[in-house]
Amino acid sequence: MKLETYNKRLLAILGSVAVIFLLIALFSFLVYTINDMRRNNYPEETGILSDEKIEELQRKQKRQQVISYNTPKLVDTVNSIYMIPVSHKNLEEEEDINSGLLKAMASSSDYYENEDERYSANFYGKFNNLLLYDAKSQTTNKLFEKRINFNNIRTEYFEDDILILIQASNSDTYKDGVINLQDLSSLYVYSFAQNELKTISQSGMDAYQYDFLYNTKDLILSFGIDKNEDGRYTEFNEPTRIKKYNFETGVLNDLIDKTLSEELQNTLEGSK
Repeated sequence: MKLETYNKRLLAILGSVAVIFLLIALFSFLVYTINDMRRNNYPEETGILSDEKIEELQRKQKRQQVISYNTPKLVDTVNSIYMIPVSHKNLEEEEDINSGLLKAMASSSDYYENEDERYSANFYGKFNNLLLYDAKSQTTNKLFEKRINFNNIRTEYFEDDILILIQASNSDTYKDGVINLQDLSSLYVYSFAQNELKTISQSGMDAYQYDFLYNTKDLILSFGIDKNEDGRYTEFNEPTRIKKYNFETGVLNDLIDKTLSEELQNTLEGSK
């Protein structure tokens, strides 16, 4: 009788453990599925056409992409400054460049949301410029003067400033006919307090990742080295270099000095 009772209790315990494991597995699967759906819901990054493709279209007096504006986002509540991302749409077929801007223009409702997103840290889409609208003075200015492509706008709020950070490509370094984030990129930082756009870049490198040093505006950046010189950074087999950007001086320096880097490389190679 005691043995039978013991067996029943053991089976009950094992059954309970099995149910718990199944619930954990189901929860993990649901979390993974939701995260995967969120990743896939980001707009497809199409890029803007390369300079060579633009020249070809210009010769034919044709266009293949048109400007589109996204919903304004309030970023400076005190001064009523809005940012208006400028995106682009690919036409189904080339059209006459003289057909008029009104025909070419399109308003974007792809990412329109009713709720107030004034404190959103990141804004995703397909962009080629950014407009800043001053509601007080009724003026609108563009952030970039050159052809550029990016898919994320990040805003950071400080006690004395608001920064807009954009990782963007402005040249078809990969030579695939499109300027997109397959190409080597730079980091652009716009300061509201200084009314200045700063460019952080390194020749032959990709501004791969960045973050702020704690409690400062200084940045730590990971630059991907285009080691095989194919015009893009491949994370799988190409190295990175870590640099520090001083926001006030605009100076970009290696975070790890040359001597230490050589020592680490020699150790890895077994040279020393």
